[in-house]
Amino acid sequence: MLTASTNSTSSAASVTATATCTNAVGSRNCWGDYDLSTNYYADGPTTGVTRTYSLNIARATISPDGAVERPAMLVNGQIPGPTIEADWGDMVQVTVTNSLQTNGTAIHFHGIRQNLTNSQDGVPGVTQCPLAPGDTQTYLWKADQYGTSWYHSHFSLQYGNGMFGPIIVNGPTSSDYDEDLGAMTIQEWYWDDVFTLYARGLDPNAFGAPPSANSGLINGMNNFNGSGEYYVQSVTKGTRYKLHIINTGVFNFLKFSIDNHQLTVVSADFVAVQPYNVTTLGIALGQRYEVIFDADQDIGNYWIRAVPQTTCEGHNNPASIKAILRYDGADASSDPSSSAYTYTDECSDITWSLEPVLEVPFGTINGSSGTLVSDNLPATAVLTTVGDITEVSWFLNGTSMEVDWNNPSLGVIEAGGTVSNLSAGLNTVTLSGDSTSWYVFYITTNIPADHPIHVHGHDWFALASGTGTFDGDISDLVGTAVPRRDVVMLPQSGYLVVALPLDNPGVWLMHCHIAYHVSEGLSLQFLERSSEIAGNVGVDDAWHQTCTNWDAYDLEEAPVRDDSGQALALAPAAHSSASPSTHPASGSDDASLRWWDLATSKAVRAITGFAAPPPLRAALVLAASGRDKFVFDLRSPGPVIRRRGDALAAAAAAVASAAAVAPAVK
Repeated sequence: MLTASTNSTSSAASVTATATCTNAVGSRNCWGDYDLSTNYYADGPTTGVTRTYSLNIARATISPDGAVERPAMLVNGQIPGPTIEADWGDMVQVTVTNSLQTNGTAIHFHGIRQNLTNSQDGVPGVTQCPLAPGDTQTYLWKADQYGTSWYHSHFSLQYGNGMFGPIIVNGPTSSDYDEDLGAMTIQEWYWDDVFTLYARGLDPNAFGAPPSANSGLINGMNNFNGSGEYYVQSVTKGTRYKLHIINTGVFNFLKFSIDNHQLTVVSADFVAVQPYNVTTLGIALGQRYEVIFDADQDIGNYWIRAVPQTTCEGHNNPASIKAILRYDGADASSDPSSSAYTYTDECSDITWSLEPVLEVPFGTINGSSGTLVSDNLPATAVLTTVGDITEVSWFLNGTSMEVDWNNPSLGVIEAGGTVSNLSAGLNTVTLSGDSTSWYVFYITTNIPADHPIHVHGHDWFALASGTGTFDGDISDLVGTAVPRRDVVMLPQSGYLVVALPLDNPGVWLMHCHIAYHVSEGLSLQFLERSSEIAGNVGVDDAWHQTCTNWDAYDLEEAPVRDDSGQALALAPAAHSSASPSTHPASGSDDASLRWWDLATSKAVRAITGFAAPPPLRAALVLAASGRDKFVFDLRSPGPVIRRRGDALAAAAAAVASAAAVAPAVK
């Protein structure tokens, strides 16, 4: 358990629970008056302790693998950001300051169920307005489940530029251990800004897939071809350790291993499981595992590996993502010479082999059968044409999701609105019923691409998955304890069958955790028990002030949506400059924007294409139809409409005027 502290990073009140059992070596299965058998969906400790954290979001230039310096967006100036740590039953207060100059932002606490605190979920356009540059927001939520997770920006692709950090909620464990090593983040790493890669992935020839990553990081470090430094994890021979592993990447499914060391899985996402032994552990984007391992080998150095599975997603150097497990007394000047385990290169995880310690029967409430409703949610990628440009969009349940930053869905419902007041682009699936109701979802795809499907506000009850068409019957699973977690893989050209109990009123996002795919629309929102939302999920004056501050910023700067609701380009400024001056783009490199005062009297900004020279990549941004903004791409011969808008006819009519302006852009 954490000790109460008064330091500036994590502080706690003096109230503590009366413990009947101390979680220690030999008694890791208990936690004060509670243990692994406690149904945390309905019960659990309330400690009276509040852990407080302050996160500052700012730009930086980093080279974490020693290969290429590139722009980044970091939390408290580090990658990964500081660990948020709490005990089961604590309250967690996180104050976020947005020190980015031209990006909104928001922090999502991945996997935190936010029971009756939907307003704290951190999703711009769904549960809040973005946090404007210079603004501060305080989140408050209860750690009502224990395990491992992470926080990250949910504003477009920002977390792929480094804006994330671990979360550890201490609680009981299904296997004994001596020491907890804390979090270990694993990820692919690109030498280009992720917004650049997103733009490339829109190319129909790429069909939604960005270029392969160059490298990778373990706990924010790597040594690429002799540059940079490996992360080193020190251990003592004869000690049993607990390790929290998190895939914080944007694209690659990774297989994790420690040469010569067996791993015992004891938790998947926020669900404790019966101990399960592996030598290599497949981890999808957003998934987390807690593992136990023994430092029982000869004193020496051993490779820790996180290997992208290239049968499903590309990577230029898949063997390059490594760290070092170093025994006390080993030679610190030499790299390991250990050999990797053999395995099958594939993007399948062990979800279906895991048995939750806490058995919560699917389809029943307190021993009685609940009401089951089923729904089909097909996922597909299609080529969409706007003007003369064709791009890739992902669709889920027939819609490619687009959110409205200024008018979050939760605010609409809180104000008394209904689903009829939400735009079709929000891709809303209404979940009606009461606390005894269940929904079963058949998510299908005919495209050969795997998708890690994440749900907010819940744990999935995982019922079935496979390739081809699902022709099974899930009725025989009613009343059984199935695997649970909040990220489950949808296999390529296959299906995923999952279920939710309607136990958490709110507006909850469901999406693919491949960051590029969700930006291309592969998401929807569940509107759950909408009549019970208003007044019950934490929408307060501070929530509304965040929107007021964002609206004020939006009126002045007018960021343009270029993906499923996030800014990749900027619209005309309210002022102009007779000579070029730098102005940082949302998502792109600070030096890649210039302003011009053109003969049309329209102030425009030219995006030089994310660190490419201005003559090679420039986009002219104009205003049309009031607040609707349209981007004209000058990288091709003749200007063409770049991306989305609500009044496409108006955009098409504006192409001629863009042609007249184009020669003025240098």
